[in-house]
Amino acid sequence: MYISITKQHLDTTFSQSCSDFVAYLEKENEGKQPELQEHFFDQHNDRIAPEKVIKEIDGNTAKLKKREPKFFALTINPSQRELKHINNDPNLLKQYVREVMKDYAASFHRDIPVSVDSIKYYAKLEYERIFKGFDREVKENQEYRAKIVKLENEIRKVERGEGSGNVKMMRKEIARLHTQIPHRIDGQVVAQGMKKPGLQTHIHIIVSRKDVTNRYSLSPGSKYRESESTLNGRTVKRGFNRDQFYEKAEKRFDTLFKYQRNYVESYSARKAFVQDPKIYFAHLLGLPTNERSAALKLMGAAGVHVPILNIPANKVEAALQAIKQFKKAIDIARSSSSIGI
Repeated sequence: MYISITKQHLDTTFSQSCSDFVAYLEKENEGKQPELQEHFFDQHNDRIAPEKVIKEIDGNTAKLKKREPKFFALTINPSQRELKHINNDPNLLKQYVREVMKDYAASFHRDIPVSVDSIKYYAKLEYERIFKGFDREVKENQEYRAKIVKLENEIRKVERGEGSGNVKMMRKEIARLHTQIPHRIDGQVVAQGMKKPGLQTHIHIIVSRKDVTNRYSLSPGSKYRESESTLNGRTVKRGFNRDQFYEKAEKRFDTLFKYQRNYVESYSARKAFVQDPKIYFAHLLGLPTNERSAALKLMGAAGVHVPILNIPANKVEAALQAIKQFKKAIDIARSSSSIGI
């Protein structure tokens, strides 16, 4: 499970309205019959029209300055393992979103607790993803594609009489490189723009910066986690606890669907990896044998291949010295968490 929170883009190329974002979220409905289209939903309603989403979000911006975000975008990205656990059931995912938004509301630090009914939001399920330039498979394939393109350019120069070289050998090298490209889907080389295989369902949520009354600002982008300040002579609470939200959202899935989460799938593991990879790795090696084996399989599926698999727990310190050797590989855990682990 990976959840992201992003504020509205406000540079000169983006509109003040949420209309462009709503249009983007309608892309999977293009060309589909009405009964097959996916609709926006909120805490209590299904089948909400995109026009209503735009009207409600754009009309709920009282007293916000031009350079202040009017809405935030949440993306909930269950892993393929999590999706498989619930049979990729859209109704269960909608149920989960409605529960998660309760945790979202509860993560605001305010004098009066914020309830989910104070949050104006609209969510939408999507079932497809495409490979992007920063994906591991695309980047690793690109190294080979770049060499092939370079050789093809050299061949053209030779054929035009602008260069020298053995064209036959260069073509042979191109053929060899083609066979070594590591990532393919049904024989086709993975490239930017291709659809990703397997279960890719995820949820986009547009959340208004203002509460449903259009009076109070509720920003999950606050730099304050939980703090107090003085306003007009009185102490007020402010902030949003992201750690609490991410942890509760994860626990909510596990409790709701009786999911047995492995350590490497957890938010606490990703946090440990970012803050101190040694702690992350030590915890990984300290897991019971069956859990450690499952963790390594999950990491392998995500493209993180750990070369030391069977080191006894009492030799953790020796194992830690090996971290530098595969630090580049294990870095992938951060980005792959959105889909694989």
